[in-house]
Amino acid sequence: MKRINTPLTKSEIERLKVGEEILLSGIIYTARDQVHKRLVEAINKNKKTPIDLKGQIIYYCGPTPAPRGKIIGSCGPTTSSRMDEFTPALLKKGVLAMIGKGRRFGQVIQAIKKYKAVYFLTYAGCGALLSKYVKKNESVAYKDLGPEAIYKLEVRDFPLIVGIDTRGRSIYD
Repeated sequence: MKRINTPLTKSEIERLKVGEEILLSGIIYTARDQVHKRLVEAINKNKKTPIDLKGQIIYYCGPTPAPRGKIIGSCGPTTSSRMDEFTPALLKKGVLAMIGKGRRFGQVIQAIKKYKAVYFLTYAGCGALLSKYVKKNESVAYKDLGPEAIYKLEVRDFPLIVGIDTRGRSIYD
């Protein structure tokens, strides 16, 4: 397994290859459907987004509330294709990587290639296990969305697989 840390660099992610196993440490941000919609609306209106998207990793996740004594509840990935209509605009604004589950389609794969981004997969159905890799958790934007707000997570050795590399090669092909 390859270990990488945030912030990621373009040259670092360009060296990643489809199917490669990764242990990620650093900062990632959660975002699901409604957050994506709001971010793209802000972008389309030339408004500032609540987090700087440049160089960020977006995790398609809506964590459950933290049980007593825990940092976070279950935090598994949601189906990535639900974000497909919003993804090209976020990549254009500088998002370097996404984490989720499932296949991505045409316009997203083209945008990944165009903007030299990467799509990571993580283990579905293992949200409780994945929570053990989260070392800090802070709600940072769109708090009215509850678990679907933007959370800033600090992770250590978060397990990933390169699902689509910067050349557009997909693990599903």
